[in-house]
Amino acid sequence: MAPTVIPAQKPTEQAYEELQRAYDWFNQRLFDGALPQCLITLQRQKRSMGYFCHARFVDIQGCRTDEIAMNPEYFAIQSAEMVLSTLVHEMVHLWQQHFGKPGRGNYHNGQWAQKMVQIGLVPSDSGQAGGRQTGDQMDHYIDPNGKFSAYCSDLLETDFRISWYDRFPPRDFSPPSAYAPISVDGHSVPGSLAAKGSAPALGVLAGSMVVRATDGSNRTKYLCLGCGAQAWGKPTLRLICGDCQVSMPPAS
Repeated sequence: MAPTVIPAQKPTEQAYEELQRAYDWFNQRLFDGALPQCLITLQRQKRSMGYFCHARFVDIQGCRTDEIAMNPEYFAIQSAEMVLSTLVHEMVHLWQQHFGKPGRGNYHNGQWAQKMVQIGLVPSDSGQAGGRQTGDQMDHYIDPNGKFSAYCSDLLETDFRISWYDRFPPRDFSPPSAYAPISVDGHSVPGSLAAKGSAPALGVLAGSMVVRATDGSNRTKYLCLGCGAQAWGKPTLRLICGDCQVSMPPAS
């Protein structure tokens, strides 16, 4: 097992400061700085790259704030541009919540679609050109000539980076294209991730990533690194080998 390297910076501050910096960057350039601040969280919502939820948090003084959640499982297997496009996608929902009129339930209405197109993210139920732009389940693709693409390139040319990645990426890197609703709005994984641009973290982190083996019943295979014993069980188990008294991590 690879030794643990102690990071030079505080991981919590580093990870969230980067997301906050990206939020502020796009807020100023795509929304004229009009969006209120929100609470950005990291959530491993199954088959979801991110979601927006209105007024989800409250502080001890009674002040409420919205939530934008990002799923770190996809950070290492997508390009930074695609990760940031998910953040901005959710920012459009936040904009509509405060300055527009959201559709009923999880419906992505015409106003939302128009704002997406205006900032350079084209809504599409298929994730490709020609797809429907409104509906309950909605994907998007990046307009290469749009505002988002230009401002995202500017951001990535600075010292901005996404420093922390989940070592356990999703088992399926090419799930169906759909954005499934969660709370006010949630987004599941679009089409083939490999087709969405290069993910430089994959090459750098190849030795650290763990792809969990499963059988048909969605059980995970665990392996003792001492004696090689194997076991199958739920993906959330933390197993210890009875003979070696060492942990049994998910088999890669």
